[in-house]
Amino acid sequence: MRLALSLVSATAMLASGTAALAQTEIQFWHAFTGRLGELVAEQVDSFNASQSDYTVVQAHKGNYSETLNAGIAAFRAGEQPHILMVFEVGTATMMAAEGAIRPVYEVMGDGFDQSKYIGSVKGYYTATDGNMLSLPFNSSTPVLWVNRDKLQEAGIDPDTDLSTWEKVGAVLDDLKAAGVDCPLTTAWQSWIHLENFSAYHDVPFATKDNGFGGTDTELAFNGPAQVAHIGAMGQWAQDGKFFYAGRRNEGGANFRSGECALFTESSAGYAGIKAEAQFAFEVRPLPYWEAVTSEPQNTIIGGASLWVMEGHEDAEYAGVAAFLDFLSSPEIQAKWHQDTGYLPITAEAGALTKSQGFYDANPGTDIAVMQMTAKEPTNNSKGLRLGSFDQIRGIIDEELEAVWAGDKSAQEALDSAVERGNALLRRFEQASR
Repeated sequence: MRLALSLVSATAMLASGTAALAQTEIQFWHAFTGRLGELVAEQVDSFNASQSDYTVVQAHKGNYSETLNAGIAAFRAGEQPHILMVFEVGTATMMAAEGAIRPVYEVMGDGFDQSKYIGSVKGYYTATDGNMLSLPFNSSTPVLWVNRDKLQEAGIDPDTDLSTWEKVGAVLDDLKAAGVDCPLTTAWQSWIHLENFSAYHDVPFATKDNGFGGTDTELAFNGPAQVAHIGAMGQWAQDGKFFYAGRRNEGGANFRSGECALFTESSAGYAGIKAEAQFAFEVRPLPYWEAVTSEPQNTIIGGASLWVMEGHEDAEYAGVAAFLDFLSSPEIQAKWHQDTGYLPITAEAGALTKSQGFYDANPGTDIAVMQMTAKEPTNNSKGLRLGSFDQIRGIIDEELEAVWAGDKSAQEALDSAVERGNALLRRFEQASR
């Protein structure tokens, strides 16, 4: 009897091992930690449990820049993952990496319905022939987050109109007068206050349709509208009405702790704010300047897409396609959208979210979608496709910090950022020929 049991046990273990070996492994590298990292892991676990042919192994590789650099280094070493998360400013870099990527429309095959993806989202990652090169994954757009309790404590009506920067400026005056140490802070200053600002006011960030028209583009964000906005923020910084916390999302901690009254951040701030804020908060549309436009255009996306790397077996690409199809399903997309604040990448997911009553139960969570889809994008508002843009953002950050510190005027800083950034664009243009 003991021998029989041992044989049964050994046979079961062997069968289990054989089944495990039969599963094709898919490597997925991403840039998420914290709550977003947990939600990515949940998606991966759900996919792995839904079928027995493939196992997706997810790995955090640092922040957005570090993850992109890790993917490039891995490809050069012949150790690239199957799927690499790349933030939106790395799109032109990935497009230029001939032989390194396999376009997602090719991976997905003939039955791939590209029309189901929201145009203003997929357009960022689409070639001139209309085919998708990568899969939108975590697409967000900036909004204004409001600490209603902080406004109330300062004697300001929490429902006060904050639709324009003129009105925001008046509220900042009142907050400062009431002794609030952090009336306004921001995350991702270049993305929100120059890139999205330009799109929202329908002014060019760069020539050649913001780079979509060719690599011979030049930066143009030192125009009158951008200079006026950065100049106003610089004055707010000097007056103690705008608190600068850092280049990425360092200001998020200040807002979530209840220190700051207003916060310009990604719509994806929802996950962290909902989890941590011990105060009544609200999301509003990103403000615009009435002095520049009578009504805003559309904001553009941030976040990242999933690029498929070359150099793997056909069976593995079948697993990649299955995983990307799973991520695009209405149920998974709707849950991701509701959990994170990222945009739904398909119209079906947005419709499902609405039918489930999520927007009614969580007022304001549809603002990001409306900002992106209310108007047909113009050549100034469909996004950016600029080479070396991660490095250009670093230059912009440096110059903006000089404005916040009072060391440069807005015009001086933006002129310098354009000149320095154009030098990088010329190098990228030469390398792309």
